[in-house]
Amino acid sequence: MKKLYLILLISVCSLTTINAQFTKIGGGLTFGTGYHYNNEAGDFHRSPLLGIFATGIYELSLPVHISPSFSFFIPRHNTEFESESRVSSMMIDINGHYVFNSLDRFEFYGLAGLNIHFTSLKWIGTSSGDSDNTLGLNLGAGTYMKLTDQFDLFAEAKYILSKYGQFMVNAGVLINLQWLTKHENPDI
Repeated sequence: MKKLYLILLISVCSLTTINAQFTKIGGGLTFGTGYHYNNEAGDFHRSPLLGIFATGIYELSLPVHISPSFSFFIPRHNTEFESESRVSSMMIDINGHYVFNSLDRFEFYGLAGLNIHFTSLKWIGTSSGDSDNTLGLNLGAGTYMKLTDQFDLFAEAKYILSKYGQFMVNAGVLINLQWLTKHENPDI
């Protein structure tokens, strides 16, 4: 668990130092089809399905974007007989977007990237538990829809290829940092 906190601390510190280079930041809701902890059958080891996430868009060049994100899933409580467990899950993703079609209000992109998944199983009422970390690949597609000069809606669907493979859908709002910078200082 200490390794997890160290990784999160390094990630947050890294994001704050390169924040000025991001063109968009935001977040929203995520939904996954789920997995079974340690691939054990039965509902007792079932993972959480709903969560929240934060993301950023860094534009390398016109058709290529880099998009790191952090997802936290609402822990799932499972009950079987007289035992209860809680499965917790969080992810760090680093995806590359290739924009296929950039229209005035819409952008469509394909995505591929790296997924680092942290999951744990805790037996309620005892001090026992287990945790597991996996590395995987993301493959999917998404779209941005410009609401105003300040805000974009976006949605993406992806499949995670890993020990805990699952299909995920993310939807949320992005804030255009370039617009904020221009209107913060009108001389720019």
